[in-house]
Amino acid sequence: MTIADLHTLTGAYAVGALPDREAAEFGRHLARCEACAQEVRELRETAARLALAVAEVPPAGLRARVMAALPEVRQLPPEPLRRAVPLRDRRWGRRLPYLAAAACLVAAAVAAGLAVDARQDADAQRGRTVVAEQRARAVGALAAAPDAAFHTRPLSGGGTATVVSSARLDRAAVLFRGLPELTGSRVYELWYSRDATMVPAGFLDPADPSGSALLRGGPDGADGVGLTVEPHGGSRTPTGTPLAVVPL
Repeated sequence: MTIADLHTLTGAYAVGALPDREAAEFGRHLARCEACAQEVRELRETAARLALAVAEVPPAGLRARVMAALPEVRQLPPEPLRRAVPLRDRRWGRRLPYLAAAACLVAAAVAAGLAVDARQDADAQRGRTVVAEQRARAVGALAAAPDAAFHTRPLSGGGTATVVSSARLDRAAVLFRGLPELTGSRVYELWYSRDATMVPAGFLDPADPSGSALLRGGPDGADGVGLTVEPHGGSRTPTGTPLAVVPL
């Protein structure tokens, strides 16, 4: 594969669509090419943000139907990002709707010229990109777990929350949409509900009306995940009625 060919693979690499051999070759190329490395970072953050912004909970039974149909479906190669480049043995592993949405949205973002402007406050942007990539990978792994469970509830005051949990991984995350902006210095705080006791489990970014957050600690022994509005810094126990308690 030529250097010119490698420069065209940033989008496919960003969403994990390259075969192992090509991914390894492109990974070595990234160590020498800062332009491609920067583009991969930007595409991964864009994919994570856009995929979570349109995330929808799959209907009951979708996982079983998709997995049963996979052996009979031939995957077509994706449209090239810049020019036609043959890619060998392109096979996708199992992808839940969140990961598929991310892949599609990356292609759309590249075609429309959408990208994060990392030139402004480059150091801070790189830090945010790293955090977004780590969170996206963790949420993606959680959603792809064989025992992953999805539960959605509307929030009083507006918005929705979807809790994704896996007993095997002992992890849980919340995907949220349409959260109203808080006034003053209040924050959204997450809780595990255990035997009618609310245990603090982290916070949502108050600047993002839609996004995701991994809960602090595992869901073992919990029967639900709650969300409340608390004073700055959070509380040891809820100070008001939860906006919702999503069952696990």
